[in-house]
Amino acid sequence: MTYEESLTYLENLCKFGVNMGLARIEKLLELMDHPERQFKTIHVTGTNGKGSTTAMLASILKAAGIKTGMYTSPHLSNYTERMMIDGLEASPLEFAKAVEYTSQFVEKIVTLDLGHPTEFEVLTAAAFHYFAICGVEYAVIEVGLGGLLDSTNLIVPEVAVITNVTLDHIDKCGSTITEIAYHKAGIIKQGVPLVTAAEGKALDVIRYVAEKKSAKMYTYGREFSAKFAGLVEHRQKVAIEAQGQDNIGTFIVNLLGHHQVDNCAVAVMTALVLAEKEQRITMSALQNGLLQVYWPGRFEVIPGKPTIIIDGAHNQDGARGLRKNLNEFYANKEIVFLLGILRDKDVTAIVRELIGAIDKVVVVAPISQRAGQPQDIAKEIQAAHVETAESISEGLGQAYMLAGGNGVICIAGSLYLVGAAREIICK
Repeated sequence: MTYEESLTYLENLCKFGVNMGLARIEKLLELMDHPERQFKTIHVTGTNGKGSTTAMLASILKAAGIKTGMYTSPHLSNYTERMMIDGLEASPLEFAKAVEYTSQFVEKIVTLDLGHPTEFEVLTAAAFHYFAICGVEYAVIEVGLGGLLDSTNLIVPEVAVITNVTLDHIDKCGSTITEIAYHKAGIIKQGVPLVTAAEGKALDVIRYVAEKKSAKMYTYGREFSAKFAGLVEHRQKVAIEAQGQDNIGTFIVNLLGHHQVDNCAVAVMTALVLAEKEQRITMSALQNGLLQVYWPGRFEVIPGKPTIIIDGAHNQDGARGLRKNLNEFYANKEIVFLLGILRDKDVTAIVRELIGAIDKVVVVAPISQRAGQPQDIAKEIQAAHVETAESISEGLGQAYMLAGGNGVICIAGSLYLVGAAREIICK
């Protein structure tokens, strides 16, 4: 396969949709001689923050001199972003070879009456194969959806991470916090330590499962905590403490936003748990990894006139966090949103949390078959000015006109929008 042919192959798999379950991926990995068993892993789930936490952990391991894979989804611009080693994307040729190798086993699954493997299942297996043949020592694996029935849940990690639990993917994981927490807790394995910043009813569920699995828990606000300690240019300082200890340290994190304080604390605690058996993870590795971490599209600031903020806030909790950051860092600036939301999201809740009465909004459709119609979303918005655009590039032009030189353009609502808009802006 060429890279283009691999993309066509994956696109054709999209017709099989999201078909949760482990039977197909389990058999697929068995036929591939279990590449996921050839390296150690950290497994990360959560409603928000799992991508940022994954990136922080991968950066810390890399800074420790450990050859590190990172598997994330979705991508912003290119599929190759989903498979990274030591901070570098798989090349188009490497990506195509991994997909081609995996595709050899896909038809065998179909003959076993297990149903056709989905796009995400094939990508997951291909990533595991890529990491194995490249000889990574550790891979930080981000869950695609939920946890219990997610394709990544065939791994037995060194540490499991649940960042938090709020309402999202209610069509797949349940309509209550308790039900969703049960899915997230599905990544907890027998005797494997768990780090979490979950709270309330979600934490009760997670604690129950952890106790059943004899998994030692490290809970944010109990065993460890963190606080914002100031700004250094476009970075922030985070002070982290552990129960019964003096301050673990103050770290400069190359990611902005109050939500990243919690994510940083979870990443540091996870690394410290792993350091109990991995001596290469030192305080220097923690400091350098967090200083160098790169995770675009999450409260990413692109300076200029106007300033552009790119954030993949795609659910109510993410929208609330983004609004808090905008109020904190850009309180005296006029905000113009370029907004696009998928139709299976809680549009009303996202808009209510994110958009203020004096804001201006341009609504576009994200590049996705699940995109919400701009005209329908616009009807939900109560703001000073609301308009729609036929395309993302057209919407960007309209947002620039509304913001002028002194405003702030905030691009949000879906990673499918964020990735496409970012590609246009950063050309």
